[in-house]
Amino acid sequence: MSYTPHVQTLSAQVSVTAQLEPADMAWAAANGYRSVINNRPDFEGGDDQPTNAAMAAAAQVAGLSYAFLPVEPSFQSTEEVAQFAKLLTTLPAPVLAFCRSGTRSGKLYLAAAADR
Repeated sequence: MSYTPHVQTLSAQVSVTAQLEPADMAWAAANGYRSVINNRPDFEGGDDQPTNAAMAAAAQVAGLSYAFLPVEPSFQSTEEVAQFAKLLTTLPAPVLAFCRSGTRSGKLYLAAAADR
């Protein structure tokens, strides 16, 4: 990896960032993250976007827990918020969630935190 992802820390246990690449899974593990949540649907950004399968495989190699919870950018349902909240209680922390820009992952976190 030739850059450091811009990570926004939302709590002691949760951070969000923009689209990651498979090589970034090693960076995440080296920086103390224990889990990654992918909130971006496959091919949302076209054929050059890494797929869920590629990201999951890289996370496994890096020793990270990984979850795929694809949500649309403009709308996150109550069911998706509940699923995100459940992931936050079941995945090893700290967790790094990502989407195209980090915004929808942040929205999911804020909605899940408000429901607690």
